[in-house]
Order: sequence, then C-alpha cells, then structure tokens
Amino acid sequence: MGDPVIVAACRTAVGKAKRGSLIHTRPDDMAATVLKEVVKRAGVDPKDVEDVIFGCAMPEAEQGMNVARIAVHLADFPESVPAMTINRYCCSGLQAIWEICADINAGMIDIGIGGGTESMTMVPMGGNKIVPNIKLAEEYPQAYVSMGETAENVAMKYGITREEQDAFALRSNQKAIEANEKGYFKEQIVPLPAYKYDGKGNKVEFLFEVDEGPRPSTMEGLGKLRPAFANPKSKKEGLGTVTAGNSSQMSDGAGAVLVMDRAKAEKMGKKPMGKLHGYRVVAFDPKLMGIGPALAIPALMEKVAKPLGLDYKDIDCWEINEAFASQAVYCVKELENKGLDPEKVNPNGGAIALGHPLGATGAKLATQMLYWLKDHKKRWGVVSMCIGGGMGAAGLFENYLL
Repeated sequence: MGDPVIVAACRTAVGKAKRGSLIHTRPDDMAATVLKEVVKRAGVDPKDVEDVIFGCAMPEAEQGMNVARIAVHLADFPESVPAMTINRYCCSGLQAIWEICADINAGMIDIGIGGGTESMTMVPMGGNKIVPNIKLAEEYPQAYVSMGETAENVAMKYGITREEQDAFALRSNQKAIEANEKGYFKEQIVPLPAYKYDGKGNKVEFLFEVDEGPRPSTMEGLGKLRPAFANPKSKKEGLGTVTAGNSSQMSDGAGAVLVMDRAKAEKMGKKPMGKLHGYRVVAFDPKLMGIGPALAIPALMEKVAKPLGLDYKDIDCWEINEAFASQAVYCVKELENKGLDPEKVNPNGGAIALGHPLGATGAKLATQMLYWLKDHKKRWGVVSMCIGGGMGAAGLFENYLL
C-alpha cells in the first residue's frame, strides 16, 4: 500500500469564454503549460512520471483524441509517459487527482499527475453535436435537463429568492476582486502564452496571468438583468430568478496537481504540500443537479472526516463551486444546519466571479485550496461541486505546510 501526498500544484488564470484573452488558446496547449510547470515546481524529471490523468467535460474537437496524451507530447514529456482523459463533467479535474491518488495507494505507481483542461470557447456546452437517446428522452426526460433549468428548479423547490442569489453573486465578485488586487492567486498561477488580434489584424502576443472574470457589480445592476433560462411569459410563481449575473461564467483554463508516494518523496528529498485524504461522489434526481454539495459533503464528512476525528467546525475552508447562486445559496444554508460556518465558504470568491472551466474546475479549486491553506497556515479544507446529470462530489484536503 502506498501513501499518496501532493508535492506541487498550479493552474492557469481563467479566461472568459468567447470574448476573453484565451479565445485563440487551445486547451491542449493550456494542459501542456501546466504539465511543464507542475513538474518544474515539484523538481521531478518528466521521465519519472508514471501516469497523467486529465479531466475534460467535452472531450472532442480541439480537446479530443485523448487530450491528456496530446498534452504530454506538447509538454515535451518522454513518449514513455502514458496519459488518459476522463469525464465526470464538473468534477472531472478532482476525479483525475483522486484516480492518481488511488493508483499510488494501490501500489501501482509512485508518481503521477492529475488535472483538467477545458476551452468553452472552442467546444460549446454539450459539445458540437448533441444526440439524445429518444427512448430515454421520452421515459426519463430529466436525464437531459439543461443546467440553467436545474438552477431554476432548485430556486423554486427550496424558495431561494432573486435577492438572495444576487446578493451572493455580488459578494462573490467583491471577494474575487479583492483577491486579485492583493495578488492572492499570483503564486499558484503559471503565466500562459496567449495571443489576440488588434483592430488592424495584427497578432499581439502576451502572457495571460490574471483571472479576468471578476467584475464590479451592484445589487441595482444585478437586479436589472433578465432571467436567462426561464420563459419570460411564464406565470409560474418563483420562476425566472437565474440570470447571467448570478450564474457561473463560461470559461477557459487548466490546472495540474503532482502526487507522489510519501516514501518516494522522502527518498527524493521532496517536501509535500498536503494530502487528499478522501473523495466521495453521490447521485440523485438530475432535475435538481445543483444540490450536489449538500449531499456529497455530508457523505465525505461521515466516510472520511469522521474517522480522522474531524467535524464541520474543524474545516478551515470550504471551496464550494458556484455553478449557480441558487444552488450555492441552498447548499450553504443546508450545510450550515449541520455545522458549516458560511464565513469559511469561498473566501476569495467563486465561479460566479472567477469562472467555471468545467473539466478543469476540480483541479483549479484543488490548487486554490492548497495555496489558501498554505498562505493562511490552516490545516483542513474541503472542495465540492455539483455535477451535470444529478451528481455531487467532495474531497478532503490537509495542508502540511504549517
């Protein structure tokens, strides 16, 4: 049995899909950039990496053909380094890290990299060709319910008001803007070569290194936005509270985490950053996709945290992905009843402000968590998210750099 520990982590800054700084930057190039950087930070020779697993929610076109293996080549890793792309939608990046941990724990490998990459600019939500199974669509239509519709369903079922959602979104942006201004993310971000064209058709190259999603907002401004997913003519009470302002942004980005067996790390003189102690996934009615963290976190606390002698009060930071404010508000409320401190949730803002590059988000949040714990000399953190198709995931991290 091995003992997996995290030795290094990094991520790109996150760009706005369709209109941001990374609209011409391929997802395989983003993945290659974080692969190069994470082995550099770990001080590991790429030839010693025994497997690379990357998450990608829409693995086709520019991020198809096993994008993890393509990225290995682009990163100039030896041909001997294998790679695999996996897809569990929004938690794909966290799932990839856990798969590497599980392989080390099983004694199959000593060094591996888990991460994720996604360009929502180049590959749209749902992919380029959506072909539902007609039988399933007729007999179980919620299998194909849109993410925006699930956000409206959660808001209606649990009475999450437009004002609550807008206030949550406003606070997310305020925290993220402050984090950017104070340089809280600078150490974890690897500068990413990118380019755009000016108004005269000239190619302008630059290094992209600051999350560009956070924007100044006010309750008045957010309140003027129209519902994005509901029929404006509908008379259904409570429908039409989800807007572009209180939803996560479509984004481009990548992240990577290098994991080693503890004995191997000690032998090589590497000081671990921390450890992913455990990981839980749950499933439920797809119509209510967003409630995932409210179910996955209790499962994690019971199965993983409790045996370690931990309760909700012992967790120093909660990174709960903000797919939509409606689901994030509900999850925080529900978990507060179990002992979660809402002041410890997304201290530097969340996906409403910082973006949600689907398959990369789990690796991005894991990296943010590890650096937040290190910077604040705190020990325990939980990363959690809802997942398309009616699922939720959560992972428990420990910081060793106290």
